Amino acid sequence: MNLKSGSVDQFEQFSQFNNLQEFNVHLEMWLAVNKEKFSKGELVGLKRLARFAAKVPGVSNAKIGTVLKAIHEEYSGNGISRSTFKRMIVKASELGIFTVHETERKNGSQSSNLYIFNRFPKSEPPKEKKMDHHNKTINLSKTNKNQKNNKRNETGLDYTYTSDRVPNAFVDAVKYFFPEAKSIEEFWRMTTIAAYRNNREQDKTQVLDTAIHSFKQLIGKMKSRIIAKPIAYFYGILNKKFEELYFEDLLDMGFSLNNDQSYMGFFYKK
Repeated sequence: MNLKSGSVDQFEQFSQFNNLQEFNVHLEMWLAVNKEKFSKGELVGLKRLARFAAKVPGVSNAKIGTVLKAIHEEYSGNGISRSTFKRMIVKASELGIFTVHETERKNGSQSSNLYIFNRFPKSEPPKEKKMDHHNKTINLSKTNKNQKNNKRNETGLDYTYTSDRVPNAFVDAVKYFFPEAKSIEEFWRMTTIAAYRNNREQDKTQVLDTAIHSFKQLIGKMKSRIIAKPIAYFYGILNKKFEELYFEDLLDMGFSLNNDQSYMGFFYKK
């Protein structure tokens, strides 16, 4: 693809996102499962490049020198090298985080690259472990039951039918992995239960942020291992985070946590 260089506005048609918020959600999902594959310097470069993709969500044609200069200024002279930034580009493009296109000036000489960030792919259900089925009898009644359940699942309502009780930001984070409204609502129901049990339900913003962060952590785990009950695993992550917030509050109020057991009686509502 031979593209002529110019302002980023002229590449608006390459954006895969409806708005900046949607782009940020997808980028955060990419990082949730791939963060450990980048060095600290490479992550700094990736995140700074993403900030140059804000005007046209998910599209940037910033020059490498421009990005490096911005990093250098932000970190008071402790920037990253050009080679580190280029390694990041190779890794990110191989992982599918963005696609790189070269652009050229009117005279045909090479100009800055065009970085088109991609949407995070919808997750596939965890693959079942392969088992040795030799000398095993097929249970036809169980097979027929599973077929009926699968057919019922295929007719489930998608995320557009999610209840208004579920915040849009949470729906946006979950729908790419669990697109059915019923699943999204169940994840949020577990969120409200965990928040209530840990006396956090009044801080709506904190509950939402904690829920989204916990869900990202769940997805990261699902990418590396089989999670039999994702919603239960999500609740466990969420509950632990709310507990940590609770004890942070105790510290802020001047309590000593040398004996954690003495405070557990306050932890759950009667």
